[in-house]
Amino acid sequence: MKLSLIAKITTLLRRVQLVPHLSRQKFVSQFIIALLKSRNVQFCEVAQHLNDGVKVASNETRIQDFFREADLNYLVLAQVLLRLLPATGKLRLCLDRTEWDFGRCQVNILLVTVGRGDFQVPLYWELLDNRSGNSSAAARIAVLNACVQVLGKDRIGLVVGDREFVGHVWLKWLREHKLPFLMRLPKHHQLTFASGRRQAVTALGLAVGQQRHFLHCQVAGVWGQAWVKALADHEFLFLFAAPGLRNLASLYASRWTIEQCFQNLKGRGFNLEATHLRCRQKLRKLVALVSLAYALCLSVGTMAHEKSKPIPRKNHGYRATSLSRYGLNLLRQLTRPHARPQEPIARKITALLDWFIRQLTYYQFPKIVG
Repeated sequence: MKLSLIAKITTLLRRVQLVPHLSRQKFVSQFIIALLKSRNVQFCEVAQHLNDGVKVASNETRIQDFFREADLNYLVLAQVLLRLLPATGKLRLCLDRTEWDFGRCQVNILLVTVGRGDFQVPLYWELLDNRSGNSSAAARIAVLNACVQVLGKDRIGLVVGDREFVGHVWLKWLREHKLPFLMRLPKHHQLTFASGRRQAVTALGLAVGQQRHFLHCQVAGVWGQAWVKALADHEFLFLFAAPGLRNLASLYASRWTIEQCFQNLKGRGFNLEATHLRCRQKLRKLVALVSLAYALCLSVGTMAHEKSKPIPRKNHGYRATSLSRYGLNLLRQLTRPHARPQEPIARKITALLDWFIRQLTYYQFPKIVG
C-alpha cells in the first residue's frame, strides 16, 4: 500500500510543474510518505523511511541534494493546495507569524492559510530576515499580493490577523484593494470619530464583558468599523474591520484555525521546529513539503470523518482528535507492511487521491512565475 500511495502522489505531481523532472517528483512523493511515517523533519529520521531498497546514508544524501539543488514553484504549489477547496464561493485567509530558535539561528515565518470552516491549509509563506521581529507592512503586502494572484480578489471573503498586523500603510493597502479585513488591534490604538474627537478604548469605561460597536471611525488614519469588548485584567478584544462585515467577534474566532495549523506543522504533527536547517531557501522548501503532507492528512481526516467513521467527541463537546491528526493516523496505518489496498479505508483514500488527480487534470493552471 505504501508503494501505491507513492505512485498516486507522483501521478498527482506530474499534472503540475511544482518540480520539473520525474525523479524529483518521485522524491517528493517518497519524502511526504517518509514524513508521515517518521513525524519528524530531521533528515536522519526521514531517511529511515524514504527508500527501503537502499542504505539509510544514501537516502540522507539524496535528501540533502534535493534541498541544495531543487527549485520549487511556490505559486504553483499554492494552486495545487487551492484545488483541495471548493471551486466556487468565498474563502477565508488567515495571516500569522511563527518563530523559533535553533542555536544562534532564528527562524521567522510569515504564513497565510486559506480555507472555509475547519478546513484551512497553508497557501503561501515567506521566511523573514529580521531576527525574529514583527513583519513589516511591505512583507505582508508581498505575501497577500501572491495570494491575490493565485486566488483573485473575488474569492477572498475575509483577511483576518492578530495584533501584530497593524499600521497605516498595511490597513490603507487593504482598504484600497477592497479586501474585506478584520484585525485585532493593541489596546493603545486610539479611535478617531468624524467630529475629530479621539478616544482610547481604555477610556470607554467598559466593565468586564461589556461591548461597544462603532460603525464609522478611524484607526491609524484609515476609516472602518470597530468593536471593543472589555476582558479581565484590563485587557480588551479590540477589533477593526472593513465596513459591511457583521458578527465581528465570531469572524475573529475563525482565526484559531491558523493556530491549529501551526500546532500540526510543529509540535503535534511533523515537529518542524526540530529541523537543523539554517538556510532560509532550504527552510522554505521544507515548509512546502510539510504543508503538502499536512494538507494530505487534513483531506484524508475530513473525508474519513464525514464518509467513513466520524471522530468521537469527548464530554466537553470537542473532537477526541483533530481532523489532520485523524488523517495522519490513518495514512500511517496504510504505510505499514501488512496494510492491504482492499481495506475499505484504503479504497476511500485511493478514491480521494484519484479525485484530486482529476481535479488537477481538468483544471488549467495560469502561467505564473514565482
